[in-house]
Amino acid sequence: MLKNLVKLIGGSTERDLKKLMPLVDQINVLETGYTDISDQELRDRSSKFRKLLSEGCDISEILTESFAAVREAAKRTLGQRHYDAQLIGGIVLHQGKIAEMRTGEGKTLVATLPAYLNSLQAGGVHVVTVNDYLARRDTQWMGQIYNLLGVSVGVLQHDGAFLYDPNIQDKERGLNGLRNVSRKEAYNADITYGTNNEFGFDYLRDNMVIDLSQRVQRERGYAIVDEVDNILIDEARTPLIISGPAERSPKEYYKFARLVTNFSEGGDYAIDEKHRSVSLTPEGISKTEKMLSIKNLYEPSNYDLVHFIENALKARALYVKDREYVVIDGAVTIVDEFTGRLMEGRRFSEGLHQALEAKEGVTVQRESITYATITLQNYFRLYEKLSGMTGTAATEAEEFMKIYGLEVMEIPTHRPMVREDKSDLIYKNESAKFSAVINDIKERHLRRQPVLVGTTDIDKSEMLSASLKKSGIRHEVLNAKQHEREANIIAEAGRPGAVTVATNMAGRGTDIVLGGNPDSLNMTLDQWEKDHESVVKSGGLHIIGTERHDARRIDNQLRGRSGRQGDAGSSRFYVALDDELMRRFGGERIKSIMDWAGFDEDSSVENKMVSRSIESAQVKVEAYHFEIRKHLVEYDDVVNTHRDVIYKERDKILTGTNHKMNIQSMIERELADIMDAYLNKIAPDNWDTVALIGELQTIFPLSTDLSDPDLIAEMTHDSIEKAILEHASYMYESIEERISSEGMRDAERQVMLRLLDTNWVQHLTAMENLRQGIGLYAYGQRDPLVMYKTEGHSKFQELQHRIQHDIVHTIFHIGMPLGNNVKSHNAKLHSRSHYRNNTKTQSDSIKTTEPVGVGARKVGRNEQCPCGSGRKYKKCHGI
Repeated sequence: MLKNLVKLIGGSTERDLKKLMPLVDQINVLETGYTDISDQELRDRSSKFRKLLSEGCDISEILTESFAAVREAAKRTLGQRHYDAQLIGGIVLHQGKIAEMRTGEGKTLVATLPAYLNSLQAGGVHVVTVNDYLARRDTQWMGQIYNLLGVSVGVLQHDGAFLYDPNIQDKERGLNGLRNVSRKEAYNADITYGTNNEFGFDYLRDNMVIDLSQRVQRERGYAIVDEVDNILIDEARTPLIISGPAERSPKEYYKFARLVTNFSEGGDYAIDEKHRSVSLTPEGISKTEKMLSIKNLYEPSNYDLVHFIENALKARALYVKDREYVVIDGAVTIVDEFTGRLMEGRRFSEGLHQALEAKEGVTVQRESITYATITLQNYFRLYEKLSGMTGTAATEAEEFMKIYGLEVMEIPTHRPMVREDKSDLIYKNESAKFSAVINDIKERHLRRQPVLVGTTDIDKSEMLSASLKKSGIRHEVLNAKQHEREANIIAEAGRPGAVTVATNMAGRGTDIVLGGNPDSLNMTLDQWEKDHESVVKSGGLHIIGTERHDARRIDNQLRGRSGRQGDAGSSRFYVALDDELMRRFGGERIKSIMDWAGFDEDSSVENKMVSRSIESAQVKVEAYHFEIRKHLVEYDDVVNTHRDVIYKERDKILTGTNHKMNIQSMIERELADIMDAYLNKIAPDNWDTVALIGELQTIFPLSTDLSDPDLIAEMTHDSIEKAILEHASYMYESIEERISSEGMRDAERQVMLRLLDTNWVQHLTAMENLRQGIGLYAYGQRDPLVMYKTEGHSKFQELQHRIQHDIVHTIFHIGMPLGNNVKSHNAKLHSRSHYRNNTKTQSDSIKTTEPVGVGARKVGRNEQCPCGSGRKYKKCHGI
């Protein structure tokens, strides 16, 4: 049957799929042999496969046998057998490609095939899901297969981590089969499930620890990304950021939130809907200057005021409550525009979230300073092998290839798709459109056909719900406010006569079963078969889209809720000319044609030309968003090169046991730089020996000879350099002698880590500030990206020199202020839970040049100086 379906695909994909058919045939031949073996023999196959791999066998050589083993384990534990189409999907995933599989084709089961195969070799397999619920569900569900095969499975949650253990029973908390463990244990499992945020933030936190034992992740060998378009494209516009509070006062946000209420659109500010931006008009600038009693808003000294006014305007004019965000329990929470889900713990950056809090009158949290950041693009490119699966990837194939190097392959369905996708109905305005939607729902509800209505935001879903209540139609609403009831709502969505109004989340990751989900609803088989037959006769699940989304992919996802596994179904989109997409791309032109043709307000147009126009608009928006994401990754690539260097240096510090040679090399370079600055080899007459001595004394106390400018002036350049280096070496050794070699090694590591991290945070802030203003170079006919790379390279060189400078100027003062508190102070700075920008570099904190060791007392005036001069301290230092 599959061979016949392959013919339907056509083109290069057909040829690629035909190449995989011999592998599918081999797996099918092996099936009989695996049916006859015992559970223990099946489990022993994993040991056999691992042994073969350890002896040099290529992983592709055991693909067919391992897939046959997984298929057998699935039959024994879940009563499910991998179809041929699912085997092809598994092979494509193993090859490091994206498998596009329609809704209901069993992608969760498909992932078990490559996950098991790749878990047999060292490196760890990460299965990435869109939310915590699916990560936990898939671990509990698929964990039965892995457990039978002797493979351990972990799962990450926002507030914990678990290992699959069939002996654990905890129905009350939904933790059946899950044993609470540390995050590190979950990562050490052969396969780990979790969300993209959990994996990404753990990577960043792992690169802020002060001891290797605090790290939780191991190698990033292989990742399978479920709903790959959502994670690698939709969410990729927002980088992952770990931050701490900045210094700006929250009170200013309230002040500017009140100020912009006096502004009017068109008069004081203009909105660019196409690019989702807002800007002050000349009248608005004058009005702002008058209200703030300043002469020029755009003077450099007024930068902060521009920051506040622009964010307040964005919050007022562009961000709508219950669309981009919701207010729950006195807090502003972001709503994911693509899935409609709440993005707990995520905040808009650069002061926008604070502006929204001020607008809504809730507590404004302080702005943040970035401690660590990475884009999802660059995080997932860290994996040795990456693959993904989704029902909608073909429209973004170019982006997947250009950004990630991932090829998209369309996998044929197990059964032919019979869903009827009807052409769009276009109305003059939103009111007429929603009236038609209500009438359509009424008609289908009367004949007991289940209907799923998709809306683009929470506000629209609640407005439609109110209209349905007035019409007396019983229904359920699924949006971010009801996300906890998602599984129950989706279980009911296929029942006869069920009406479900949903945002884009629409139960993604779960299937709508015609007749209702018998497992979730505790239905008898007879009752389900009766309801299933009733729904099939009524036409199956009908999808109503109330608006076209910016991306065709999101529309296809909504349509994909219907027609799973050859089920009956239908879909239709209703479009109004004042919808956001139409308004931005030619809705007025179509409206004028409808007026000219004499259409009244309630009439609709069903025209292929208009539908093509809508699709063309979507292609433009997709291209625009692609450029934004491409732009983001191009700029992050600059910081990514810096991040790679810094994180590798951190690894050397954490894994090394003796950093003495490294620090001595830094001391030599720093002292050479100081000498170059004050002692010109070619022109000794221009030497500034007083400044040289002053600079050296900030590093360590000097002997009498090196403290005398006249004596130094009589020496040669080489002899001065030799004397300074010998003195530096002696001072270093004397500190080590006083605090012990073990204490010195610990102090070296702590100093290097702290100063590396402190300067890295400052560098990230500098790069962020550079990024915000770099666009101005375009006015001078220079490419901002080229200038960003140039300026960024210069700043990174400054960073490296600053780290060296601070380490050298600190290491000779490890007793002040590091002293006995060095460990506790660093532990506080690097806490995984609380990052604060409350530290200075050591060179800023030190008020003395005495080389006091860890735990040592201060040297008295009449005691022998520890510098080795043989004089009393007061004479050596001229006191």
